[in-house]
Amino acid sequence: MIDSHVNLHHESFATDFDEVLERAAEAGVHAMLTICDKMASLPAIEAISTPRNNVWHSVGVHPHYADDYQDLTISQLVAASANPKAIGIGETGLDFHYGYSAEAAQIAVFRTHIEAARATGLPLIVHTRQADELTATILEEEMGKGAFKILLHCYTSGLDLLQRGLNLGAYVSFSGIATFKNATDVREAARLVPLDRLLIETDCPYLAPIPMRGRRNEPAFLPHVSQYLADFYGIETREFADLTDRNFFALFDKAVL
Repeated sequence: MIDSHVNLHHESFATDFDEVLERAAEAGVHAMLTICDKMASLPAIEAISTPRNNVWHSVGVHPHYADDYQDLTISQLVAASANPKAIGIGETGLDFHYGYSAEAAQIAVFRTHIEAARATGLPLIVHTRQADELTATILEEEMGKGAFKILLHCYTSGLDLLQRGLNLGAYVSFSGIATFKNATDVREAARLVPLDRLLIETDCPYLAPIPMRGRRNEPAFLPHVSQYLADFYGIETREFADLTDRNFFALFDKAVL
C-alpha cells in the first residue's frame, strides 16, 4: 500500500519518527507522499524525503496559511518542484470552515498553485472545506485555460463537486473518515468514484480510522482504511491494495520506486 497523504514533519512525530516508519513498513505500507503545508516547512520536508527512496514530497501552501503567502509566485513553486523527490503541487485549495486566512487570499494562492501544476505537469493536491461551489468553479475555469491533473484529497465534500471534479479527470482519495459510523455521505461519494481513479491515505497525524479513532494517526494505520474500502467495494484485500498503488503511480507519474 502507498499512503498518498501524510504529514511526517508534524511535531507529533518528533519523538518517535524512526519507529513510525518502521511500523509503517511492518504494516505493509511500502511508500508514502509527505505533504508540504507551507514553504517555510519545505527544508524539513525535503530532509525527510531525500534520503528515503520510498518517500516523496509535495510543494505548496495550505489554504490556512494563504494570508502569509500572498506574494507566492508560480516561479517559486516551479523551482521548488524541480527537486527529484517533489511529485505534487499543494496541498492547496479553499477552507472557509476555519477562516484562518481571508477568502480572497485563499483564492489567489489557489490559482497560483494551479498555474504551477499546469506548468510542471505535477498533480494539484486539493483541500476543500465548505467551499464546494467555488472550488468546482475555479477548477473548471482554470481547466479551460489549459489542462492540469487534480487530486481531491481526503474527500468529504458533496456530490456536485465530486461529479464536476470527475468530469475534469480528477482522482479522489479517501481517508479514515470513510470508516466512521456517521460518514454515510463520504461512502455515498465513494460509490461514484471510478476504481481507476481511487487513492487511499491516512492524512496522519489526523483522522485515525476505526478501530484506532482517538489516537494519533500514523501510516501504519493505512491497512484499516484499505481493508474497509476493499470490503466496501467487494474487492479482495491484496487486489485492492495493488489497484490503489497502480492509481498512485498513474497520477503521480514522476514518482519512481
